[in-house]
Amino acid sequence: MAGGGGGGAERARARAGGLLPPSCRQPRRRENRERLSVCSKVCYAVGGAPYQITGCALGFFLQIYLLDVAQLDPFYASIILFVGRAWDAVTDPMVGFFISKTSWTRFGRLMPWIIFSTPFAVISYFLIWFVPDISRGQVMWYLVFYCIFQTLVTCFHVPYSALTMFISREQSERDSATAYRMTVEVLGTVLGTAIQGQIVGKAVTPCIESPLFIGKTNSSVAMEELNMTHDTGSLTDTRNAYMIAAGVIGGLYILCAVILSVGVREKRESSELQSDEPVSFFQGLKLVMNHGAYIKLIAGFLFTSLAFMLLEGNFALFCTYTLGFRNEFQNILLAIMLSATLTIPFWQWFLTRFGKKAAVYVGISSAIPFLIMVAVLDSNLIVTYIVAVAAGISVAAAFLLPWSMLPDVIDDFKLQHPDSHGHEAIFFSFYVFFTKFTSGVSLGISTLSLDFAGYQTRGCSQPEEVNFTLKMLVSAVPVGLILLGLLLFKLYPIDEEKRRKNKKALQDLREESNSSSESDNTELASIV
Repeated sequence: MAGGGGGGAERARARAGGLLPPSCRQPRRRENRERLSVCSKVCYAVGGAPYQITGCALGFFLQIYLLDVAQLDPFYASIILFVGRAWDAVTDPMVGFFISKTSWTRFGRLMPWIIFSTPFAVISYFLIWFVPDISRGQVMWYLVFYCIFQTLVTCFHVPYSALTMFISREQSERDSATAYRMTVEVLGTVLGTAIQGQIVGKAVTPCIESPLFIGKTNSSVAMEELNMTHDTGSLTDTRNAYMIAAGVIGGLYILCAVILSVGVREKRESSELQSDEPVSFFQGLKLVMNHGAYIKLIAGFLFTSLAFMLLEGNFALFCTYTLGFRNEFQNILLAIMLSATLTIPFWQWFLTRFGKKAAVYVGISSAIPFLIMVAVLDSNLIVTYIVAVAAGISVAAAFLLPWSMLPDVIDDFKLQHPDSHGHEAIFFSFYVFFTKFTSGVSLGISTLSLDFAGYQTRGCSQPEEVNFTLKMLVSAVPVGLILLGLLLFKLYPIDEEKRRKNKKALQDLREESNSSSESDNTELASIV
């Protein structure tokens, strides 16, 4: 009987264990599960490549494509660039809202968004680089498909960004995964630059050399008439090259999405969600926007990110016309991105050794003297490559630091609001919203300023006013924005000391929660 009673007790404990979730049954194994394997980090990091590959190709080449290949008037090109970026910004909080309303599925809460948006995003991306054979409606073609693509890529990138908080509770593991991600994302910019630049660079875009015409008129009608008499064979080759590059990039987009969905699993317990009930978006938004550390972080990075986006959007035109490197600009862009890729590990070590705020000041400000140099010195290919490499070092810091510091802000938020969960997507989506919206405004204004300066579509050279405007857009304005951003960043309250205190406080809360769960388990087992 004793043996039977003992067996009954064991079976009761086993049944009690079966009634409990795994996180309650095996608290001692939690620490081991929190460590991410290298394979998981790599698969997670690969998911960041599509956004950067397509974003880099669009950022560097869309403006010059609309002006010199699609042959749109600069005014209409500025409308497409501004509306597309502004719409892209609006879609981020919209997607964040719908994600917050999404219930948990067997694939997770975020992964279905990534999986189902991918094929439609690839189709719309390809159509952006297609020149329709229509005399009217080209502006609407590019505007519609640009906005559709921005919506779909947002459905990929916002949940992917929020996924950082769902892969591990450990801050060190998240920082490590973020470093992997930033390395792959910068490598993605290299791929985007290399694929788009090298394929398109093999096809020579025809230009019109007419100094007398360029000096005397800005008439778009006269320019169109002159273009009609020019051989269109090489222009067709250029258009085909853009479509080939779009097809290659679209294939990489799909491949990266497959690797991410297969190699990464959302960990529900990592987000500390206790039910499938969706959180209140507007209540969460109010809490997030009242969190001082978050507002100060995005205020600082808003201006520094804007500086690099402005540089990105105008650098191809600057190299082609102001510096005169029409056949070298794609290689110069590639040098920037290679330099950024190779220095990501250095900045990861630097922020670990000296702190994230120190990395911000040193990393981002290091671009200032080189941006001034490229505008002041006479056109020289060697100097331009040196500036490109130096700018890439700073670009790496600008890539890594915001995404490394946002999880720190979310941890600080959790300590102040321990009962409020599920707002991670709001943090990430609104950070992206502010940067995208301002970049859309700046890119639209910069393209419009080129129109006012007298930009000539398909011209082999540009008026002096255009060259001066391009110098301002890639040198003086970015330098001013970087200085303003660094000044605002002084207000950011989370230094290394506070970050360590927050980490310890979160660990104490989790240990207390685990201890409470173990006590509840024992009581439930006794009742059963």
